[in-house]
Amino acid sequence: MLRRLIPDPFLLFLFGTVLLASVLPARGAFADLVGWLSLITIVMLFFFHGAKLARDQIVGGLIHWRLHLTILACTFVIFPVLGMIGVLTLPSLLPRDLWIGILFVCALPSTVQSAIAFVSMAKGNVPAAIASASASQMLGVIFTPLLMGLMAGAHGDGGVGLGGIGKIAAEILLPFVAGHLLRPWIGGWVARHRKLVGMTDRSTILIAVYGAFSAAVIEGLWHKLSPEALALLCAVDAVLLALGLGLTWGAGRVLGFDRADRIAILFCGTKKSLLQGVPMAKVLFPGGQTGVILLPIMLFHQMQLMACAFIARRYSDTEEANSDRG
Repeated sequence: MLRRLIPDPFLLFLFGTVLLASVLPARGAFADLVGWLSLITIVMLFFFHGAKLARDQIVGGLIHWRLHLTILACTFVIFPVLGMIGVLTLPSLLPRDLWIGILFVCALPSTVQSAIAFVSMAKGNVPAAIASASASQMLGVIFTPLLMGLMAGAHGDGGVGLGGIGKIAAEILLPFVAGHLLRPWIGGWVARHRKLVGMTDRSTILIAVYGAFSAAVIEGLWHKLSPEALALLCAVDAVLLALGLGLTWGAGRVLGFDRADRIAILFCGTKKSLLQGVPMAKVLFPGGQTGVILLPIMLFHQMQLMACAFIARRYSDTEEANSDRG
């Protein structure tokens, strides 16, 4: 039962980190140490991401350009439009920072590992999923801050200024590019030490979440957010995910893609990356604000894992049943 409720055990560590920050938030010199450690791990994370990205996956994907443009449009156009519709039509439904968090979810790129895993489980187009998810991660380094600048500016929150763009370039884009350029020399080492690199990924999230929620708790996070606001946030996340799944499924059918490609569109077009979201939020938003803004993606991440796991199993069962009849 627990396995079904929490498909990724890492989520236990994630919410445990939030609990730790709520009880023992980082203060003073220790908070400064956590901040520096978070910066170092963020740089390492995007450096390794650049080193892991195989150029032939992107170049090879250009052959199926119509499919990849559809997936990228779902990720970076449809979701932002849904977010803006929500914030403009129901501005008083959620507190301001939670709405910014919802917009941030909408601006994030796709995941890589879990999107590919679900496409594979559902018997979809795995090579296309690899190419699209990799391209999404690469473009997200640029598109996510730009989209947040546009959407937050339209929401009246000023957007991302030159300082934020400079921090993105220094802490995320430059390490990413450096890692990718050094891939011919270090790619083999990264591939052989996947577990070590995976520990870097997850430790980055935990350190960044602890620092962000520590600052938010010190500023009175749990006094500002009512249980009703958290319940409404869960509902908004659920509606956003349901609309995303419905629209990506419908887009695949309307545009005439075959079953394997529709599966790739469904999973790659709706997945949102917690791995990139946490460090990006640390760079883009002020310390006390970051903890609140991260709540929507943390909840959305859990929901998308549960929903996509169920859908992928249904696709897999249907395919096996059709094969047996054939």
